[in-house]
Amino acid sequence: MLVSKSQILASRVLVVGDVMLDRYWYGAVERISPEAPVPVVRINREEERNGGAANVAYNVVTLGAKASLLTVVGDDEASHKLEALVAKTGIQPHFGRDTDLKTTVKLRVIGRQQQLLRLDFENTPKNEILASQTATFEALLPEHDVILFSDYGKGGLAHVSNMINCAKAQGKPILIDPKGSDYSRYQKANVITPNRAELQQVIGSWNSEEELRIKAHNLRTALHLDALLLTRSEEGMSLFDELGDLHVSAQAREVFDVTGAGDTVIATMATLVGAGMTLRQALPIANRAGGLVVGKFGTATVSYEELFA
Repeated sequence: MLVSKSQILASRVLVVGDVMLDRYWYGAVERISPEAPVPVVRINREEERNGGAANVAYNVVTLGAKASLLTVVGDDEASHKLEALVAKTGIQPHFGRDTDLKTTVKLRVIGRQQQLLRLDFENTPKNEILASQTATFEALLPEHDVILFSDYGKGGLAHVSNMINCAKAQGKPILIDPKGSDYSRYQKANVITPNRAELQQVIGSWNSEEELRIKAHNLRTALHLDALLLTRSEEGMSLFDELGDLHVSAQAREVFDVTGAGDTVIATMATLVGAGMTLRQALPIANRAGGLVVGKFGTATVSYEELFA
């Protein structure tokens, strides 16, 4: 089943989660510092991009669908930069503000076409502001076809269980990009999309495909999930659901940068589910989107035209 552009355009995705501002400083490396054995980078260009859940929402709108973004940020320079960046892309921003919160910024220093250093600026929001977002979430629910939770472990999804119950009550499909070792708060979602390292944190390592299959289905059953989608880098992706399991191989290409590939995969899945596809129908297309985005530098997106070329 191929999805039409009009179906994609009609798809409405509500993205909820931890946002960040991705900053890139590019420069020339011509010498080693006399103070320490490190390169001196003479910065000649700066760039800012949507990061975290904001990048997920950006992937949704780049495909042509509609995205709203519900999050909590600080009341600082980075948050206002990010909100302007988000709004400019056509995403509907719903930003809760906490004056005690430092908006997460990831600053990457790039020299000679490679990342030399990453600096993270962040702290964790107070529960009160997160609880206040639940009312906004409930108000936004009827306007959207699918709900996507993007958990980066920054504290923005402390109340995710309540939100899942609300979305379930309205019959909305729920996709979650999980974080941490406790997945119990994601119970009753339609699908969670951990990568290998994230899943190992929860079920332990596996020595064979059969052992993985058993552990994945046990977790799916325990959490009352419709499906579990494991993203496996060069090994492709595996979907475990009530029909068994479905594997798609990675699209062979030169990998330039895996930053944000998981964002692209879940954003594509959510957009396609919102357009009326099943998880199994959406899987190979989302796999293709992930393959395309690793061929780009930094947090990047894929258009409808690229995906269905």
